[in-house]
Amino acid sequence: MASDIKNDIKWGIAPIGWRNDDIPSIGADNNLQQLLSDIVVAGFQGTEIGGFFPGPDKLNYELKLRNLQIAGQWFSSFILRDGIEKASEAFEKHCQYLKAVNAPIAVVSEQTYTIQQSDSKNIFTDKAHMTDAQWDEVCKGLNHYGEIAAKYGIKVAYHHHMGTVIQTKEETDRLMANTDPKLVGLLYDTGHIAVSDGDYMSLLKDHIDRVVHVHFKDVRLAKEKECREKGMTFQQSFLNGMFTVPGDGDLDFKPVFKELVDHNYKGWIVVEAEQDPDKANPLEYAQKAHKYIEDELLKQTVQ
Repeated sequence: MASDIKNDIKWGIAPIGWRNDDIPSIGADNNLQQLLSDIVVAGFQGTEIGGFFPGPDKLNYELKLRNLQIAGQWFSSFILRDGIEKASEAFEKHCQYLKAVNAPIAVVSEQTYTIQQSDSKNIFTDKAHMTDAQWDEVCKGLNHYGEIAAKYGIKVAYHHHMGTVIQTKEETDRLMANTDPKLVGLLYDTGHIAVSDGDYMSLLKDHIDRVVHVHFKDVRLAKEKECREKGMTFQQSFLNGMFTVPGDGDLDFKPVFKELVDHNYKGWIVVEAEQDPDKANPLEYAQKAHKYIEDELLKQTVQ
């Protein structure tokens, strides 16, 4: 059984532990070669695209040297701001890049009205909400993204995300109910739903058949409580250590992994933890995550 799981599931780690796209000064000394080599040392099979990554030819060269793969890439969608046609043009270019680097997943988040980058908005209370008409527009646009992605052999994985118009389980339920399962899949992120709703299993169980991509993000609950009480922004919260890698925080990934395995999940599980690399050495935390996966998750499936 363990060998099947190892074949069906690929393990990656996101570049956000090394370099942060929202705050470019963080980890600026960590270049692409360092990042990719650290990923190999830690024992992972691949990564997602970071904002500082080069074009396909240069990236493919560096990946091939290390026998690494690209799992996917974040796409900031602006369906509400720009309209479906203009937003889709940007998305098609995104898919062309993904195809050039052999990535199977487009990680999509509607970023109109997001407070992720705000330097004043309380991430726990100040997010925006959509009208019924806006919901219809976003769902229609995402279905169109799915049609575009299919032309390139790519799947759309919608990312429920703190501070955005689709963050909570209730909002994700509505998104899943109003998009075509053949066109729009779900990126399930443990950390975002745990902080948003205080429950990370319900979303997975209710939408397991739609999950096409997974982020394993751990949460330090004491830090989350502190951030919540102080009304911190998203960036302040992760700089304060709210997120970490699996095995270093308070979430239990065993039932999550069991649910995925029991439903024959095939795809990537990507470790992702926004942290300050000056405080959390990226290689050290990557190794810590890999050890937890090997010791606590993969061994349980053999028993």
